[in-house]
Amino acid sequence: MNDGVRPMTSADAPAVLAIYQAGLDGGNASFEPAAPTWPAFDSSRLTAHRFVAVDENDTVIGWIAVSPVSARPVYAGVVEHSVYVDAAARGRGAGRALLSALIAATEAAGIWTIQSAVFPENTASLALHQACGFRTVGVRERIGRHLSQGNRWRDVVFIERRSQLVN
Repeated sequence: MNDGVRPMTSADAPAVLAIYQAGLDGGNASFEPAAPTWPAFDSSRLTAHRFVAVDENDTVIGWIAVSPVSARPVYAGVVEHSVYVDAAARGRGAGRALLSALIAATEAAGIWTIQSAVFPENTASLALHQACGFRTVGVRERIGRHLSQGNRWRDVVFIERRSQLVN
């Protein structure tokens, strides 16, 4: 990939939220119907573990970020992540580059588990995660209703990556 990965800044907000919304509009990214406001996005994700992929013109083509799974100290090393790549940039390695940057940053910070839930229909995301060392923990059947898709029940594949470096 000729594109690069750098830390996300507030200047990236319009592009990040537009890519997020486009992913949501595709129907297989999240139960959420709409991207949050930037203040809501910013306050719910760990600053040190947010990255954007940019092309040769420094245009944001993807992003990755994590949220803590719990405020309890025993789960301080467990985060949930989201990764989104602009449809026009898919297949160029941006997702892999973003996951690689996230893994390096979280391991350096002592985080031992990165997890996520992916719709089973999102086969590209599942393949990307498997290639980056994630494993399927299980399938949560009919875990939620997708309101923007006629209130239909959806399954999610629960995945995680356990660090081999953080003990």
